[in-house]
Amino acid sequence: MAAASAEGGMGNENLFQATESKDIVWKSISLTHIDYPAGDVIGFFLAWICLLPLAICCGFVTLIMFRRDLHTLSFFVGQICCELVNYVLKHIIKEYRPLHNHETTFTAYGMPSSHSQFMWFFATYSLLFVFVRLRRPGNSFSDTAWRVASVTGILVSAFLVSYGRVYLQYHTSRQVFWGSVLGIVLAGSWFAVVTLVATPLFPAIASWPVSEYLMIRDLTLIPNVMWFEYTNTRVEARARQRKLVSMKSL
Repeated sequence: MAAASAEGGMGNENLFQATESKDIVWKSISLTHIDYPAGDVIGFFLAWICLLPLAICCGFVTLIMFRRDLHTLSFFVGQICCELVNYVLKHIIKEYRPLHNHETTFTAYGMPSSHSQFMWFFATYSLLFVFVRLRRPGNSFSDTAWRVASVTGILVSAFLVSYGRVYLQYHTSRQVFWGSVLGIVLAGSWFAVVTLVATPLFPAIASWPVSEYLMIRDLTLIPNVMWFEYTNTRVEARARQRKLVSMKSL
């Protein structure tokens, strides 16, 4: 009798837990959850491509942590502002997405496309940064080819993400078009603000005590940061190596 009573109690407990679990509404983290038609190779490829904005944000955070350059910080601030503008416009326009059986969409509204706006802001700002900010006389052919190849790759990525949002039926072509246009316009405007207004203030900002504490730098006057860091690191490493050898010989 005691065993039967115990089994009955356990059964009631399991029934209670099952009933309780049914009341829980489970949601997916839709930021990284993209649906594509099963067996569709193109859809599978475009679903991965549509995760590029997340990868770019991770790249921004990494660059800011290890480079701490005011231009990179300004670029990232503009990208965040672009996303805020998109969020506000979506909730003002309130135009729905074309397909409503995507259960993992972040919001039901799709005008304008946030993915397209994000990517075209990034692509446009990158293009202006490479060919305006980093432009200097006497560029070698290899340097120019590297710039063209980099920007072309970014532009192709922006196009693929935009196309993918339509192909996977998360947005209409109209929503993607206006998202792209808005991203391009915001990128051009933000680049003008950073170049004409913020950049002249960078030396003063870099000298603030908080900037010095956080090691925030102004690299405006250094044309090739990668070459500058490489040569300075090599010179310092060689100097320390010579010092170490001289100490061992004593």
